[in-house]
Amino acid sequence: MEYLALGFVDVLNPATMFWVAAGVTIGYVLGAIPGLGKATGVAVAIPLTFYLSPVAALGMLIGIAKGSAAGSAVSAILLNTPGEPSSAPTALDGYPLARQGKAQKALKMGLFASVIGDFVSTLILIVLAAPLARYALLIGPVELTAILLFSLTFIGGLSGGSMLKGLIAAAFGIFFATIGIEGETFIPRLTFGLLELDDGISLVPMAIGMLAVAEMMIQAGNLKKLDTETEALAQSSKPEDRSVTRAEWRRCAPVIARGTLIGSLIGILPGLGASVGSFLSYGMTRRLSRTPEKFGTGMIEGVAAAESADNAVVPSSLVPLFALGIPGSVIAAILIAAFILHGLTPGPLMFQQQPRLVADVYAAMLFASLVMLIIGYTCQGLFAKIILVPMRLIIPGVLLLCCVGAYMETSSIFSIYVMLFFTAFGYLARKLDFSFVTFLIGFVIGPKLEFSFRQSIQLLDHNTVNLLHHPIAIVFLVLTAATLWWIGWWKRPQTHCAPGERGSTPETDIARNSKGGS
Repeated sequence: MEYLALGFVDVLNPATMFWVAAGVTIGYVLGAIPGLGKATGVAVAIPLTFYLSPVAALGMLIGIAKGSAAGSAVSAILLNTPGEPSSAPTALDGYPLARQGKAQKALKMGLFASVIGDFVSTLILIVLAAPLARYALLIGPVELTAILLFSLTFIGGLSGGSMLKGLIAAAFGIFFATIGIEGETFIPRLTFGLLELDDGISLVPMAIGMLAVAEMMIQAGNLKKLDTETEALAQSSKPEDRSVTRAEWRRCAPVIARGTLIGSLIGILPGLGASVGSFLSYGMTRRLSRTPEKFGTGMIEGVAAAESADNAVVPSSLVPLFALGIPGSVIAAILIAAFILHGLTPGPLMFQQQPRLVADVYAAMLFASLVMLIIGYTCQGLFAKIILVPMRLIIPGVLLLCCVGAYMETSSIFSIYVMLFFTAFGYLARKLDFSFVTFLIGFVIGPKLEFSFRQSIQLLDHNTVNLLHHPIAIVFLVLTAATLWWIGWWKRPQTHCAPGERGSTPETDIARNSKGGS
């Protein structure tokens, strides 16, 4: 508590508050634009924080992540086009509400549910991260290898419609992580004589290429459709109801509480992601409702359920990152580069080595939740108009920012080439339904997995029987095998599955919703 009080002292000064508020605002705008989002915004903004203080820089990046998670509901409700896949359940009832003239009601409920879910999940992060980190210090290389394998299994199996494709994407991520000088022998691997590759591939231009530039290529192919939907909205959207009534609050309060709990638990488990949390919360709310047949026609409880879980995932996904150094989501994987850049190496030792900076991050996250409520409530009408800007004007500006962000990472034109290479890679991955989330997390985990595996071989003396002396590792290896079997059974081809039910994945649900959309 003493360090947390000092953290608020560091955060509550004009300069830091300005950058946190700027991050939330930028994130809200990016979230409202279909195709952009927290991962894209944070990846592009990391190089722009080089000259900021660590507290201001990390506060700004966290603000972008939080703001975009809330802002993605704007396009989901108004255009039936989620800013991020995790907001797809929001569109199921938010868009019908908008067509009924209740757009402001849906937007406000989405904002309130987002802020509550985000704030409570941040408190869970503060309470759980340090105690888990103390236990994490007891984990050796053998145990860490087993935990990383278990995490990659979850990530590969649950990201995308195919477990095999997810695991292949994770393997590709690990493969690209091996490029560069080998850690023990200092021999270049897969560098093809290029000195720029001796230090390996930088995460920032890779993430910018796969997330932002590839998405802009896809959006450029849908310009005609996007412009048609925008014109229809501009002519027909005339909100009549502008507030959430007391009776609606009574109905939505337990829904928000349940969605926050579901989102927090999903975030703590590595690899599940916000899409799983929002669909699971929406599906459970619909099943527990007395009138489940009305969901999809404009039930405000559907908006509350999806948005509370969606935003609760963001802070809680940092729990495994802070406690174990394992990114639990793509945003956590990208934030690793920012944390290290500003002197905070994620993992259990950071609570001992940098307690003041950790407290600063916590304080910035709590302050960002408050700013998100203020900015979202006062500027909601303005943000809603951003999605009316033609996509053909947005795409050139985003591409310019992408090139600047990739170049500033290394001050080398080679980073632009890396970005372009992974743009093509990311475009093909999306078209072939390979999970880029799995790829990025595999890339981040790869060096740590290789290093701990090599240490494990030495500690076990090349004899698997010695695993009996490491019961924690055995538990996680058994869990890995059980998870592979369970995911393979859960993802068997099923017909007529509702969102969140067995045989239904977030990606297939999103595809189903988009086909039956507006």
